[in-house]
Formats: sequence, C-alpha cells, structure tokens
Amino acid sequence: MTGTIILRIKLVGLAKNYRFGLFEFYYSFNQKKNMGLMSFLKGVGEKVFKKEEAATPAAEAEPLRASALLAHVKALGLTYKTIQVKTSGDKVTLEGEVEKQADAERIALAVGNVEGVSEVDNNMKVAESAPEATYYTVKSGDSLSKIAKEVYGDMKKYPQIFEANKPMLSDPDKIYPGQVLRIPKE
Repeated sequence: MTGTIILRIKLVGLAKNYRFGLFEFYYSFNQKKNMGLMSFLKGVGEKVFKKEEAATPAAEAEPLRASALLAHVKALGLTYKTIQVKTSGDKVTLEGEVEKQADAERIALAVGNVEGVSEVDNNMKVAESAPEATYYTVKSGDSLSKIAKEVYGDMKKYPQIFEANKPMLSDPDKIYPGQVLRIPKE
C-alpha cells in the first residue's frame, strides 16, 4: 500500500513538473501495461465451454478448454497468422503471430470475455507495430455513448468503440457489466 501511495505522489509531482494533467500522464503511463497479462471477471461472458468439460478430470479438460477457445476465435473470424491457445484452470496463454496490434488485442478480448476465464497472458507477436489500445471494463448502467463521453469527451464517438470491438460486439446496445472493451486511440 505504501508503495502505491509513494508512486502516486511521484506521478502527481511529475505531472506538475511537466505541465500536463495527472489523467493524461496516468493514461500514457498505463499504455505500456496493456498487453501481456490481462484480468477478466471469471463469472461473466460468453458461454463457450460445454458442461461435460466441467465434469472431466483437470488433466483431460485443459486441451478441451483450449480447443473450445480456439474454435471461438475462429468462429468470430479473427485474423492471425499462427495461434496457440493453452489453458491452466481459469488462465489462458496465447502465443503466435498476428499482422496488426489490433488483431492481437481482439483475440485476447475474445478469449478473455468468456465465462470461466479470469486471466489472459497475451504473448502474440505483432508484425506491424502500432500503439496499444486501452481497455475499459463495463459497469452496470454503461452504454457505448456513455463510455465514449468518459474516455473521449464526446458521446457521439461511440461508433469508434463499437468498430474496435467487432466482431465480439454485434450490436452497440449489447454490452454487459464485467465485459472488457478495447478503447482505440482517437
């Protein structure tokens, strides 16, 4: 706890020294943390795993879970050169290659927004480097326009969020609390 408070004081001091707002500094500081290990709410999301998998012994269930997640990625039509999905309980590890940063982010979100997944370790290699997006966890009462107002300052920019989360989102009104969304840079 003390380390967090000290770090926060240093961030406020840096923000003042360089004459930009704490939110802007915090926002850019967090950009480097986005890929890699991502957390999700385990009890919410798409139902991809079959009930038989829950009754299967753990050693036999992991390949079934990994296959189900890979099938989910393929069913969404997400783009990748190579992909390998590994599971260990509620943690998923992604490895492989994609052309664009957005592709790696969409795959991680598609896998993470599945009921029963609490963490995704995204180790996908990206051929075409680009800035990483940030992420937003939907809260009760949120809408894409409300989220756009919060992150962009303009509720009319909700189509940017919708497009960035296709094909996982089929309708701008079909979001749920606990869902993690990709928020692209403006």
